[in-house]
Amino acid sequence: MRGLASYVMSGRYRALLVAVASSGSLLFAWVGAAIVALVTLRRGVQPGFVLLLWTSLPALLLAQITGDSTILALLAGTAALAITLRLTVSLQVTALGSLAVAVLTGLALLAFSERLLDELARVFEEFLRAVAMQASGGGGGIELRPPTRPQLAGLMGTANGALSFLCLALARYWQAALYNPGGFGAEFRALRFPPALVAALLLGALALASAGFSLRTWAAALLLPLTIAGFALLHARARQRGHGSAWMGAAYVIWAVFDIAKLALVGLVVADALVDFRGRWARGAAGARPRRRDDRDDEPRGDDDARDDETKDDD
Repeated sequence: MRGLASYVMSGRYRALLVAVASSGSLLFAWVGAAIVALVTLRRGVQPGFVLLLWTSLPALLLAQITGDSTILALLAGTAALAITLRLTVSLQVTALGSLAVAVLTGLALLAFSERLLDELARVFEEFLRAVAMQASGGGGGIELRPPTRPQLAGLMGTANGALSFLCLALARYWQAALYNPGGFGAEFRALRFPPALVAALLLGALALASAGFSLRTWAAALLLPLTIAGFALLHARARQRGHGSAWMGAAYVIWAVFDIAKLALVGLVVADALVDFRGRWARGAAGARPRRRDDRDDEPRGDDDARDDETKDDD
């Protein structure tokens, strides 16, 4: 992947070629989004915006043919986060921007993609009906509630916010690998939100989750910045303990498979906002570090030491 980043940054037209080619594919659209973000971060907002316009052409054509605007939403969301990071130089503000991307994507789907949402709702309804029939042995005794249009919009918006941040993170990793090795890792591991903001996001998510069935996926959008901060905390712990990539890989798999792990990660962020785990780990590591032989601040001073100091004062 570093070789791809080096290739696209070695010439303007190379970046344009790869970004446009990848944005026309559902499988590789994330590559085009990451390239747009990389150009924005490295060369500025205007070059990144021009590249976004060219890259959006295949996505617009695909949306016109299939009615699926997910690639266009991913490109726009990633570019918005890249501009935010470029202007604010704050990964914390950018992580909060993923919430805005998720909400705006969901609202745009409700306003302009009713046909897509209806088709998805129909597909889910048929799938759940088949599952219920199979589970009840054909008797039809089990009824599963299909997702509503607002619920699907919230789900797709949250997914787009998460994918946009992942594409931005990939672009930031490329930028650090090419021009500042190790810079992104330290930046991401330090990501942390103040307690008031964590409480506001958590209370807002709980309020939406209790407001009705259709709004529960929108509650997940409010938890998106906290989830990002949770993974930053896990990466910081892995670095502090010296764990390899396999440890973090297992953490990601567990989070993706088990819902309780998602809630536990948010709970970990809430606890970190109160007790500051990174600070405790740093103080614990400093206290456990062996003292050097020339560190005599706490040792009793003898007559030889006192005479040495008097000699230095005389000099």
